[in-house]
Amino acid sequence: MRRRTTLAGRRVLVTGAARGIGAALARRLHEKGAQVALLGLEPAALAAVAHDCAAPWQECDVRNRTAVTEAVDGLAEKLGGLDIVVANAGIAKQWSVLHGDPAVLETTLQVNTLGVCHTIQAAARHVAHPNGYILTVSSLAAAVHLPLLGAYSASKAAVEALGDTTRLELGPTGAKAGVAYFAELATDMTTRGFDTKAAAAFFGTRGTLSRVTPLDVAIDALERGIRRRAARICSPRWAAPVLLARMPVQRAIALRARGPRMREALAIAVKEDVPFTTEQPE
Repeated sequence: MRRRTTLAGRRVLVTGAARGIGAALARRLHEKGAQVALLGLEPAALAAVAHDCAAPWQECDVRNRTAVTEAVDGLAEKLGGLDIVVANAGIAKQWSVLHGDPAVLETTLQVNTLGVCHTIQAAARHVAHPNGYILTVSSLAAAVHLPLLGAYSASKAAVEALGDTTRLELGPTGAKAGVAYFAELATDMTTRGFDTKAAAAFFGTRGTLSRVTPLDVAIDALERGIRRRAARICSPRWAAPVLLARMPVQRAIALRARGPRMREALAIAVKEDVPFTTEQPE
């Protein structure tokens, strides 16, 4: 049986929907006729997105498994069920494996990895039908690991694994699962995550590995991928071949890290205090 490719009437839950990818995606899906529900922190921003999308919403810390389950169940009830869940909530913070506070790694894994796991487990029974789809938002950092982003890369590599495993385990129900990979996008996460003195010392004045991609380009890719219930969604387009060539690309980064830039960046990072891209509740 041919599956629907239209988004009209599809019931979609998006986490991390207060700003960035989550907010832009929610607005796009609403424009295409989907029924959207939102979950995230920052209630004022979340309420503004919900207003634009005529959507129910729930403030929720994805680190809390019970809270996620209750929020997903409640929003699913308001929509009359779920067809699509986008596990997008995530944070980033500069962190050195050699010198960084392990608490940064712990918090990053709690949000980016356990938060995705909690979302998948809460949503699975709602989307376990032939039109169901779960999309986990990973990053190109899952495949290409950069210095000073060890916590973020580790968490997103785990998200990639969770997404791939979810696809296998959902298979018998007819539902599908996908993983999204993005390079640096024009979002708060990129500006807050890369706009550091240490990043500038290693990458140069641009402060990033690649050119920053407009957010609309990524939202276009997400819309196309969600319509198809794609196994892989990549943006910009060059991210897909990088995924396939992850080992030689990693080698190229390792060669760059042998020079004085790496020593300078580490020396700066030891002293530089930068916040998480999204402030976390106590």
